[in-house]
Amino acid sequence: MKNIYTTIKYLLIAVLVFSISACDKFVEVELPNSQLTSVAVFDNMTTANAALAGVYAKLRNDGVLKGGSGISYYLGLYTDELDYYQLSPTNQFYTNTLVASDLGVSDIWVQTYSHIYAANAIVEGVANSVNLPEAGRKQLRGEGLFIRGLLHLNLLNIYGEIPYITTTDYLENTKVKRMSEDAVYNAVIGDLKEASDLLPEAYVTAERVRPNRSAVLAVLARAYLYHKQYANALTAASAVIGNPLFVLESDLSKTFLKGSTSTIWQFMPNLSTSYTRESEAILTGRPSLVALRPELINSFEAGDKRKSNWIGSYTLGAETWYYNYKYKHNSKVGGNTTEYSIILRLAEQYLIRAEAKLMTGDLAGAKDDINVIRRTAGLNNTSAITADELLTELIKQRRLELFTEFGHRFFDLKRTGRLDSELKPKKQGWDTNDRLWPIPQKELLANPNLNPQNPGY
Repeated sequence: MKNIYTTIKYLLIAVLVFSISACDKFVEVELPNSQLTSVAVFDNMTTANAALAGVYAKLRNDGVLKGGSGISYYLGLYTDELDYYQLSPTNQFYTNTLVASDLGVSDIWVQTYSHIYAANAIVEGVANSVNLPEAGRKQLRGEGLFIRGLLHLNLLNIYGEIPYITTTDYLENTKVKRMSEDAVYNAVIGDLKEASDLLPEAYVTAERVRPNRSAVLAVLARAYLYHKQYANALTAASAVIGNPLFVLESDLSKTFLKGSTSTIWQFMPNLSTSYTRESEAILTGRPSLVALRPELINSFEAGDKRKSNWIGSYTLGAETWYYNYKYKHNSKVGGNTTEYSIILRLAEQYLIRAEAKLMTGDLAGAKDDINVIRRTAGLNNTSAITADELLTELIKQRRLELFTEFGHRFFDLKRTGRLDSELKPKKQGWDTNDRLWPIPQKELLANPNLNPQNPGY
């Protein structure tokens, strides 16, 4: 795999070529290859939007937001969501025996920083353009900052201290240093706050495939929560929850359809006739690689509609395996898919707000928000009363609501200090140092400023 710093200067052209040749069409545009320069691309909204469409297509296909086989898969194996059935070769994520040369570790780092570079190219292209209308400039810059902030937030919680990249300057990026976690959080929050001021509440497209202000606030609420800024997390989540655009689906079979009222932001598949990457990865027969762990299945209460709607099963003889069935794979109407890859949805915001209320002493308010999620799942209100009981119930509901979605389980256990207590009894290879992945070895060799390596590697 080529190092991020030796390939980064070519990425913008690749992104623009992809945006023109791919079938992901926010707009339809023909731009001659001879005009693939930043000046030409950001000369008008049509070509600028085409460039941004290419960025979203890349986000969907690899890096931390890749559906199906990205961090949803890696962190599902890494924690207690997925069992791995192939005996040889073993999976280092499943056995918690990662090394700095692991390809999966490197892929997530390199691909995600490539996307960050592309986001910076959007931000810089807009800044250097003289012809874009003011409303368009705000929209494009806001989306670029949103992407940059979200991607760094994910990398921070996987690798710990990381560089925060804000330029496309190749030479500068070859010398970057890792920043403290507080500094990265501050940069993430700064980008997201500016993006929230730039983006309108109305979606650019009817299908919610480009972020609006609420999408930014949803990620901002998550960043505030992770950084223990609970009052700010409560405010941001409440703003999203209070937006009439978003309503929790009472019919959970509709939650992961592209027209779901609970969706805040989603990716369209490559073609209108294509399945999502999540549905392509589901288990449709006896597991050759992964299935949901029994303790996850057994955590659902009787009558929980999430279990009946979002989990599939396969039985052979006396054995039954369970798999993620949030995306149905066969969900098409007239040959067109009815599912998009959902990145942000309303349920998380209720859970964020519940935790923020709990941490600021509003136990009754936290209980109310937890009960919203429980009732939507077909359950009665929780009997939890004390702060400890409510936190345990909250973590349980996050586990059952967000399983195998972009590593939420790992981030939740890490944030609440429960990684060791939850995973050591279940996973023989678990070690306290596993709270962070290693920095890829190739990156350390290419840029010694990224040293030291994370503890334990």
